Amino acid sequence: MNVMILQVFVSLMLVLGSVVLFVFTVKSRTFEHADRLSLKPLEDDRVSPPPAVSPAPRPSTQSNQESI
Repeated sequence: MNVMILQVFVSLMLVLGSVVLFVFTVKSRTFEHADRLSLKPLEDDRVSPPPAVSPAPRPSTQSNQESI
């Protein structure tokens, strides 16, 4: 019988402690920071394609030397 009374007492203290801590966190408004972070816009996760590379210039078939 004494063990059951001790178990009920400990259980009630745990419940009372959790309610007190919950009220404390609600009154201190510690959850607002998480709300603001969740409403922040996310960075753009899309990867932009690499810039287009122009093809290398083809060597001309004409000679750059002047003909004599």
